[in-house]
Amino acid sequence: MLDIFIVFVIILALTFDFINGFHDTANAIATSVSTRVLSPAVAIIMAAGLNFFGALISTKVASTIGEGIVDPTFISNEVLIAGLLGAIAWNLLTWYYGLPSSSSHALIGGVAGAVLASHGLNALNINGLIEKIFLPLIASPIIGFIIAYMVMGFIFTLMGNVAPRLVNRYFSKLQIVSAAFMAFSHGSNDAQKSMGIITAALLSAGMISSFEVPLWVIISCATAMALGTSIGGWRIIKTMGARIIKLEPVHGFAAETSAALVIIAASLFGKPVSTTHVISATIMGVGATKRMSAVRWVVAKNIVNAWLLTAPMSALAAILAFYLIKIF
Repeated sequence: MLDIFIVFVIILALTFDFINGFHDTANAIATSVSTRVLSPAVAIIMAAGLNFFGALISTKVASTIGEGIVDPTFISNEVLIAGLLGAIAWNLLTWYYGLPSSSSHALIGGVAGAVLASHGLNALNINGLIEKIFLPLIASPIIGFIIAYMVMGFIFTLMGNVAPRLVNRYFSKLQIVSAAFMAFSHGSNDAQKSMGIITAALLSAGMISSFEVPLWVIISCATAMALGTSIGGWRIIKTMGARIIKLEPVHGFAAETSAALVIIAASLFGKPVSTTHVISATIMGVGATKRMSAVRWVVAKNIVNAWLLTAPMSALAAILAFYLIKIF
């Protein structure tokens, strides 16, 4: 008989994936919508479909999430439920205020906080957290900023003598490709995080013998993220697409292509990264090539503050959720 708590973990994990989809839709389509290369409806349909297919390419990130945060022997249904509740609460709060925070940081912070409340600091896999999770999460936006700056600089050098009107006409077509690549890469990394949580729950309950992600888990998480993406997160799309810098199609192409390259490479190596952090950084990198004042640094500061707060606040929410679960 299937344990009711396992069912609840699965429902919460799929709910997190669904929220991740509409929370992070902006990652894939904000620049395309803001430059009017794609209509919102077309952009969302494309992002939803490619998020789904991107989620099917690998399970390496799922393994990192499921085994890298904490020793699987310390995993319990209460820990996973509390961790997911903390991550979901933070995602909904930042979505409400239109802040593009990291769903990855929220999930990792939530699970870490729940483990701390349950078993203490010794239960955390500190080396795994630092090497496999936090270093890629920190390094990826920095790498994204640098790559976007270089890509945009190369485009300026290549197209420097071409009229801006012609440049944007050309790149408005290419941006459709870059937006598709971005949506695919987003699915390849973000959907796997919930796969890792569900698989960890199944392993903990003895329902599977090793950390192998079942096919039904892959399909379920890919579907949940695609459905969430289809709804769209308009508050965050506005922040990502218009408030950081004023974007033209050429800027959107450079930002999306740079971000997608970083994210897909991380997925292939099994490294969980924040798609939100990476695309925000590449937009800033593109803006910095125009002039430093082209980036609205006040908005960028608010985004960075949300980044810094996400893991600890999600952990705090998860700790509270864990103690409430124990009471009831």
